Order: sequence, then C-alpha cells, then structure tokens
Amino acid sequence: MERGALAGGSAAAEVAGPAPTAALAEEERESCAGLWELPVERCERRPECGRCGRPQKVCLCPFLPVHPLKVSTCLYIIQHPAEESRVLRTVPLLVACLPPDKCKVLIGRRFSEDRYPELAAVCRNPSTLILYPGAEATNLEEIALMPSSPSVMIIIDGTWSQAKDIFYKNSLFRLPKQVQLKTNISSQYVIRTQPTNTCLSTLECAAVALTIMEKNKSIQETILRPLQALCSFQLQHGAQIHHSKEHLLKNGLYDKPMPKNKRKLRRMELLMVTAVQDCGKISTVPVRPVTKLCSFRSLKILCFVFR
Repeated sequence: MERGALAGGSAAAEVAGPAPTAALAEEERESCAGLWELPVERCERRPECGRCGRPQKVCLCPFLPVHPLKVSTCLYIIQHPAEESRVLRTVPLLVACLPPDKCKVLIGRRFSEDRYPELAAVCRNPSTLILYPGAEATNLEEIALMPSSPSVMIIIDGTWSQAKDIFYKNSLFRLPKQVQLKTNISSQYVIRTQPTNTCLSTLECAAVALTIMEKNKSIQETILRPLQALCSFQLQHGAQIHHSKEHLLKNGLYDKPMPKNKRKLRRMELLMVTAVQDCGKISTVPVRPVTKLCSFRSLKILCFVFR
C-alpha cells in the first residue's frame, strides 16, 4: 500500500509538474509578442569603388598608378574562399595595379584538370613558376638570371595553413617549378598578424616577385603604395599594429596558451626555438624538452636570461 501510495504521489507530481512551466512559457510568449512586429532594418553594404574594391569614402585609387603597370609576367592568384570575405584583403589592390590579362584570380580550394583546363595547361607549361617556400624551392633571383625568364607565376592567397592545404591537395600545383623569395624585408601589412617578421602578404609577394622578374625596382614601390595608404588609414582610425608571433615570442609578449592541435604546436615550437636563439648566445636548443617544460610566460624568463 505504501508503495502504491508513493507511486501514485510521484505520478501526480509528474502530472502537476509541467503546469507551471507551460504557464511560464505562455507568459514569455505574450511578453515577446510585440517584438515580432518590430520592423527589421536591412543591412546595406556601403557603396564600393569599382577599381580598388574599397568603400567609396575610403577609396584608395589616388594611391594607385594612373595606368596599369606594363609587365610581361602574368600572375595567377589562387585565392582561398575565406579570403574573399575579408575586409582588408590585398588582392583587389594588386589587381587594380596590373592589366586584366596580367593578373587573373581563381577562387576555390580544389582545382581539377577537368574544371580548370586553362589552369591545367598553365601548370603543365615548363616555364611556369609557383611561389611557395620549401626545401625543394629555388630562389627566384636565380631563375631570373636565366636568359629566358618565365612569363607565368602562380601565387596562393590565404593563411599559411590554407595555402599549405591548397598546395598539397591539388596535384596540378606540384607540376610547375617551385620558387621562393629570399628577402629580409619586413612586412608593411602591419594591421594583420604574421607568423614571422619576414612573412609577406600576397600583394607584397607579388610586388617583390614582379620586381625581380621584370628587373624594375619601381614596380615594388608602385604596388606597395596603396597598401601603405591602407595601413596608415586604419592605424589613424583605431587599428593597432600587429607584431608577428616571432616578435612577440622574442620579446616575451606572447601570453596565449599552448595550442592543442599538434600541427600548430609544432609550428609554435619552432618559433619558440628561434626566439630563444635570437635572444641569447646559444646556438642550439633541444625543441621537445624546452617546449614541454616551459610555457609562454616562462619563455619571458628564458629570453631575459639569454639576453
């Protein structure tokens, strides 16, 4: 009997339990009823300049060349889809500096020979170069010294991880000769964080590469002018200078936790080793023991000790 009474009591409680909840939900619906009738404001994009791609109020056309630069090298920019939606992207500025037939932009992650026959033909051309650093890459300066310089170059536009994904997962991009830039110049694209001090934006890479290929130093100055204006404007209106991760590690300013992703962890390990080596008189540092035992905060102490 007691069990039956208890069971009956709990059943009654279960039946009676939802009632307050239903009443509360009804009250919430009534209180919010007027909100659904409020007019929804449409989010309209600011009118953009047809040449530089920037909003008309901050148009960068005064800093672009009056006429497109005359170059013999044709650039194929392979752009990751995520870059297309970035507000402060540099590719539109590069496109505005060059003739339409000398700078072609293809957006995507995967590029098959069936869907992109023109790109496939370009990749199979023995004179085509692809700008991607690595152990197998040749310095572009050495290629430019040859009597017949190549006339087509492929550049991947995206973050380092996105560029790596595009390069290694598209067999077409391993057909052209791989080249890299051997330069010590620091990026002027200071409103976006770079892994190291010598990492350059797509526009900067194109400017340096074209200067080497065309043997004309004025090309680099002309192409970088709108980028300098863009960064200057952003900094004047509240943007902050973004130092590279290498710079932050070297000066003990990187306070973020260790990444959990193994690939990212490995990259940070290499940056930490470089930072510690640059801070002191040591020539080699064991990678695994250092990174397992020290956090980024303790790296400040390491850098201080070796200064």
